[in-house]
Amino acid sequence: MTNFLLGKKQTFASSSCTVQPIIMDESSSPPPMNLKSLKPKEQVQHQSAVNSSHGKSSFILPNSGIDKLLECPVCRNTMFPPIQQCPSGHTLCFSCKNKVNKCPICRKEIGQIRCLALEKLAASLQLPCSYHHLGCTEMIPYYSKLQHKTHCVYRPYACPHPGSDCPFTGDIHELMSHLKQCHKLDLQAGSTFNHRYVKQDPHSVDNCSWTLTLFNCFDRYFCLHFEAFVIGCEPVYMAFIRFIGEESEARKFNYCLEIGGHGRKMKWQGVPRSIRTHHRMVRDSYDGLIVHRNLALYFSGNDQKVLKLRVFGRIWKETWGI
Repeated sequence: MTNFLLGKKQTFASSSCTVQPIIMDESSSPPPMNLKSLKPKEQVQHQSAVNSSHGKSSFILPNSGIDKLLECPVCRNTMFPPIQQCPSGHTLCFSCKNKVNKCPICRKEIGQIRCLALEKLAASLQLPCSYHHLGCTEMIPYYSKLQHKTHCVYRPYACPHPGSDCPFTGDIHELMSHLKQCHKLDLQAGSTFNHRYVKQDPHSVDNCSWTLTLFNCFDRYFCLHFEAFVIGCEPVYMAFIRFIGEESEARKFNYCLEIGGHGRKMKWQGVPRSIRTHHRMVRDSYDGLIVHRNLALYFSGNDQKVLKLRVFGRIWKETWGI
């Protein structure tokens, strides 16, 4: 059992992990610390904690151990209200409480006891982002941590390569190395391109995705996608460009795609979507150049056995307000 001394009032709470007693007394001040021995990011976090020692919220530095106290002993996820406890004071999350009949620690019947003290303690905390080791320096109120984690710009990127369930995640530099080495994608420098796509037996392709190539321009990275799917009963091809970065950065760029042949052409102009948006969501919103299969075959020379499409494109940066 862990004892919390909150000023002069003592509150008892329990968890599956062993944590040293934490004394949070407004009359006491933290011991002096040699800030020169800390890294710059650690200095900022320490100073934030010192400056907030007389406020309503408590700042918890990384690896302080308090986050373990708020971890469910069953699923190991962070607990949120209503936090449940057994008669002995051991806590667990509401979801796991509905799955087990007995406390995983003492094996007593859990009952219907809510740990209000731990919920109140959690509401007073501000914790570092889960991605603080990747560069995020924000301190987040405890109950907002999951929401922040979902949208944090420092969270790793998932592999954008379609047609496979690749589990790789990483930053942009790691992602580019992964795409070139593991998926064998070419990287093209420049903001204009002319790509030729050839597919044998196009009538057999109704639901496929490909990444054709990668582009490096304006010190940013982009990828061109090509999809084959069905709208209603009509097979179509779709091409679009995605931005390897955040959506806010993607909106600073525009691109155009053009497919044609026999004196005719189709052109699309749009804004690249971030790879944070899954390629299927881009496809299902029809946010790209869509060509019906019969027209695509006509563009490729009216050969029903081989699809030969040439895709022209250009990427440019918006200069509004400059």
